[in-house]
Parts: sequence; C-alpha cells; structure tokens
Amino acid sequence: MRSCRITLGLLLLLCFHQTTVECKERHIRRLSSQPSSPTKPQDFKIGFKRVILSIVLGILTGLIGALLFAFLIKIALQYINQTPFLKGPVIFSPRISSKTLQSALANENQLLGSSSNGKYYKTVLDNGLTVAVKVLEPLDGGSPERLSKSVKRRIQQELEVLASLRHRHLRSLRAYVRESDRFSLVYDYMPMGSLEDAMNGVRENHLQLRWDVRLRIAVGVIKGLQYLHFICDPQILHYNLKPTNVMLDAEYEPRLADCGLAKLMPNIDRATSGYCAPECFQNCRYTGKSDIYSFGMILGVLLTGRYPTDPFFREAAGGGSLGQWLQHLQQAGEAREALDKSILGEEVEEDEMLMAVRIAVVCLSDLPANRPSSDELVTMLTQLHSF
Repeated sequence: MRSCRITLGLLLLLCFHQTTVECKERHIRRLSSQPSSPTKPQDFKIGFKRVILSIVLGILTGLIGALLFAFLIKIALQYINQTPFLKGPVIFSPRISSKTLQSALANENQLLGSSSNGKYYKTVLDNGLTVAVKVLEPLDGGSPERLSKSVKRRIQQELEVLASLRHRHLRSLRAYVRESDRFSLVYDYMPMGSLEDAMNGVRENHLQLRWDVRLRIAVGVIKGLQYLHFICDPQILHYNLKPTNVMLDAEYEPRLADCGLAKLMPNIDRATSGYCAPECFQNCRYTGKSDIYSFGMILGVLLTGRYPTDPFFREAAGGGSLGQWLQHLQQAGEAREALDKSILGEEVEEDEMLMAVRIAVVCLSDLPANRPSSDELVTMLTQLHSF
C-alpha cells in the first residue's frame, strides 16, 4: 500500500514537471514571435496596483468567510447544548416513578403550610412513600404567555443544579413537574416540620428543646451553609435562610430547604421576615456574608426563644432589633438575661450558651466584613460541644 502511494506521487510529480516545461516553452515562443516594445512605466504601476488590490481583496474575503463560518458553528453548538424543555415529571430519585407522582398530584393532598412563594402539601405515593410537594406561585403574574422560554429554561437549569446537591444537612430535590406557568417541587417529607414549628411548640409549652438539641441544630445549619459556600463550585447562596426553611427530621437533625430558590422567585418578600441582612436593603447586594447574618438571627432565636419580629424589640428597652439587644446585653455583662429560661440549667451548658451569644452578635454585625465565614463558624460552634 505504501509503495503504491510512493509510485502515484512520483507519477504526479513527473506530470507536473512535464506540464511546467511545456508551459515555459510556449511562453518563450510567444515572446520571440512578438515584436519588442518598450515597457511603459505607467502600465507597470497599474499592473502592480491590480496585483496588490487582488491580494488585499482575497485576504478580506477569506477573513470574512472564516468569521462567518465560526459564527455559524457557535450558533449551532449553542443550539445543540441548550437545555431541552422536559415535559412531564422530571425524576431524580429511583423511589419515585413518573406515573405514581402524576397520580398522587392529581388527588387532593394535605396542606402543610404556605409562604409568599407557594404552598406545601403532604403526598403519599402509590408505593407508600410520603413526600412533600411545594407548588410554587405563578412565576410571572399568572400569565403563561409572559413567561418566556428563556426564563423557563433558566429555571429548569437551576432546579437541576439544586437536585444535584447532596449533603446530610440539605433537603434534596427529588423531582419536579413543570406546568404552563408554575413548577411543583418534590422533596423528602420531614415529620417534625420546620424549626419555626418547633420553636412555636416551645413558646406554647407543647415541646421541650434542650440546649444540646438546639446547638446540634445550629451546627447542622452552619454545616449546610459551609457545603453551599465552600464545597459547591460555583458557590451557591441560600438567599432566604430562616426557621421556616430549616426542616427537622425525626431526630431533630436540620436540613436546609429552598436553597437558592429565592433567586428564581422575584416575588418573595424577604423584607418582612426579619432575617435579611441590612446590605440587601441598602445596596441590594447579597453575598455569602448575608447568609451568615441570617444564620446569626437563627442562632439568636435558638438562644432566646424570641423571633426578630417580636413586638418586644419595637420597645425602647428592646434595643430596636434582636441583634442590637444581644449586643447591648453582652456589652453590659448581662448576656444571661437574653437566654431562654427553659434551657437554663447546668453551669457548663450556660457557659456554652454565653459563648454562643457572642458568636451570634458577631454574625449580626452591620458590616459584612466583620462577620465570620461559614467555614470559621463550623469550628467555633463545634468547639462548644462535641458532635
């Protein structure tokens, strides 16, 4: 095969050489037959300009053609790689089938709660698995026509990212269903409800949460944030961290819910929750340190049993806010007065609580730069108690 290629190459080379020789001979005969005439300098300049112009036009035509070809290739690749619209349920768990999920969603389910961005329902699938379904409010004023394909595709991409998150202290997205103007999200069912449900039970004397349980909840929450802030690439921010978005399993292990979902829900009103950092209102800037501020509020709730919206903080004696009140008591050496009376007991535990008050005050600093990172907070809190 190789010898054939060499022979063919030699034949082509000989043919080319013969053709070249014949062309040279014809050219010589033509020149000898024509009468000699003096070369005009003007004709030479015109010919030279034409050669230069031809070269320039050839280069420009080649460049334009190459750019046009590259642009067409880029458009084709973007079209091929774009996320396709997925119809029907999108399943991420082997325990859930499309058929059983659609059947369950078609039935009337138990309402667990509601918020500004949707309602939670308890649903039992045909295989006996209990799940929680969050039906989001219409994404654009209830008008399917106004919800563009690009917006739907962006939401779908974000949900697939959230479904890929796996951590002990995150509530995993198991499936979702896209309708014309809204999404239904399927999560694991948490039998103990949210942290807010638990703290309401404590306030109403229906539930006892010891300090070791509350500290374990705080450690779990900050470990979940650490995963979002430092393990995920790119970094994921929660955007709406508060007790209603901290779910508790049967052992009171916390799992962060709705991670990053607020970025997709422009109608969420965080201003009235009391957990949003001040820079979010001052310059509409949200960072990982904004999540830390929200965590500081949750830690303050666990320590004091009071919510940021408690009327107590509107009084002059309250200091204006939960954070300012804790800071005032700490500076006055009266931090013990802030602690929930139902968890006061052993002296060792009280020392841990007082140290936790200091941590909460630092997290609630008005300046984001003064707040610790979630990575630093994991070390701080785990040093209070052995987990």
